[in-house]
Amino acid sequence: MKLSQILTSPVQKTAQQLFDVTIDRVEFQSTRKEFEGDITLVIFPLLKVIKGSPVEIGTKIGNYLVENIAEVIRFNVVSGFLNIVVSDDYYLNFFNEIKDNELFGFTDVSPNDKAIVVEYSSPNTNKPLHLGHVRNNLLGYSVAEIIKASGKKVYKTQIINDRGIHICKSMLAWQKFGNAQTPESAGLKGDKLVGNFYVKFDQEYKAQISELISRGKTEDEAKKQAPIILEAQQMLLDWEAGKPDVIKLWKTMNQWVYDGFAQTYKNLGVDFDSYYYESNTYLLGKEVVQFGLEKGIFEKDADGSVWIDLTSDGLDRKIVLRSDGTAVYMTQDIGTAIQRVKDLPDVGGMVYTVGNEQDYHFKVLFLILKKLGFNWAESLFHLSYGMVELPSGKMKSREGTVVDADDLMEEMTATAEKISTELGKLEGYSAEEKARLFKMIGLGALKYYILKVDPKKQILFNPEESVDFTGNTGPFIQYTYARIQSILRKADFDYQTVILSANEASLHPKEKELLKQIELYPEAIQNAANNHSPALIANYTYELVKEYNSFYQSVSILGEENLKKKIFRVQLSKKVAETIKSAFNLLGIEVPERM
Repeated sequence: MKLSQILTSPVQKTAQQLFDVTIDRVEFQSTRKEFEGDITLVIFPLLKVIKGSPVEIGTKIGNYLVENIAEVIRFNVVSGFLNIVVSDDYYLNFFNEIKDNELFGFTDVSPNDKAIVVEYSSPNTNKPLHLGHVRNNLLGYSVAEIIKASGKKVYKTQIINDRGIHICKSMLAWQKFGNAQTPESAGLKGDKLVGNFYVKFDQEYKAQISELISRGKTEDEAKKQAPIILEAQQMLLDWEAGKPDVIKLWKTMNQWVYDGFAQTYKNLGVDFDSYYYESNTYLLGKEVVQFGLEKGIFEKDADGSVWIDLTSDGLDRKIVLRSDGTAVYMTQDIGTAIQRVKDLPDVGGMVYTVGNEQDYHFKVLFLILKKLGFNWAESLFHLSYGMVELPSGKMKSREGTVVDADDLMEEMTATAEKISTELGKLEGYSAEEKARLFKMIGLGALKYYILKVDPKKQILFNPEESVDFTGNTGPFIQYTYARIQSILRKADFDYQTVILSANEASLHPKEKELLKQIELYPEAIQNAANNHSPALIANYTYELVKEYNSFYQSVSILGEENLKKKIFRVQLSKKVAETIKSAFNLLGIEVPERM
């Protein structure tokens, strides 16, 4: 049981006995480094119901706890804060309870709890995945794993945007300029090949616009009258009409892209339980519009278009059906959400991992679903994240200036190789082992650099800075894990079964601080799940590693003369390593046994 849980009831009991008041809520916090103590009771909130000075009240409560609670051995009061010193027994008992629990920090899934759908990636099939998609995938995958660790059943999914004018642009450019190329004949991944034709379309489109402007057309007229855009629009109409040759080309080129995506996902280390395709879902939601009209939630304009008026909710009027009867994106998203719950009846909530430019869209979507009466709509969350930018500025897909996800992963591996080689310490590694290590360090650096930042914040990505073996980086944490594995390999004695008790040895202050940090892991998982923030896990892990390195520098581990203390320190090191590995697994990051 957590220390705050152990102390809450006694503090409430103390307030009742000493001051004749009932306290519903007791506030604890970590003791500040400059004061002695393991946990601090905040006195100020109690002044609402207890009369007296904070120091006097804190002293009385402290004396009562020392006399009546075995875990409390002394205290000090600083202003309105009661700093409580806890016995070594408490920490050793805690450690002995969790040291062999490989799932420490994780909560079992309750059979009565509803499942959560986490949607991420959701790319277009006209270009490869880029750096922005990398942040999306890493966030979505990690949040799914963290929610799972917090005790929920999770379904990972994505919706693939496989239809629309942007898809037709790539198809048309391939028809015109592709010379029947395939991924095999071009020696390219399918998503890259298709992406090249998307760029080619834009180049040709711009050239035609310039030509029309030179003939006296306005820019707006030129954009609308350029032959290639008119052909793309016709191709979209042909697709919607089911024209066989267009459908065949669409299926062929989309499959090239899917195969390319699959390879990227594998290299990035993310996965999915299901896939939805916009070509199948774009008509979903139209029947819901009729239901909404009957219930008076939607309203029909004179031209036949259907709207919902959200002005009383601080939003605006939103169209859900065009006058010609065609659906808009909002309609499709309404229908897809409802379809997911039909497909997975145990779902009670959804997380949408989408960039912050769609914040307003999701406010509207969630509100509409609530007004339609779906109880699970109360548990919808938009995991809104900031853009990833480079020192050179924003990326632009049409101009081919994006940072390709595959190229980025290769660059990160190469950077890891360069820095690791400069640092040395790779003697005895085979070429295959080095290649695996460089990839592990490179991808670990990339993932940690992105995930340690609060999702809402924009990131300026610096590859060199991320592959640093000091500071708050993935490689620094990986190196600490590998260091502990080295200690475990050198421990030529049985360190598994012996249990240290407080009457045999007192804890070193650094051991105690490390145990306090380990104890926070379950709470870190729950907080990260509740806040949909892998950054809380990343930064928890960094604090744990900093605490371990301070412990490592301050005490002798394998050189300790007292055998039981030596065994305890090896056990403690092992538990730190297990916690690092567990936390990094939640971030999708591997850890090396040697480094």
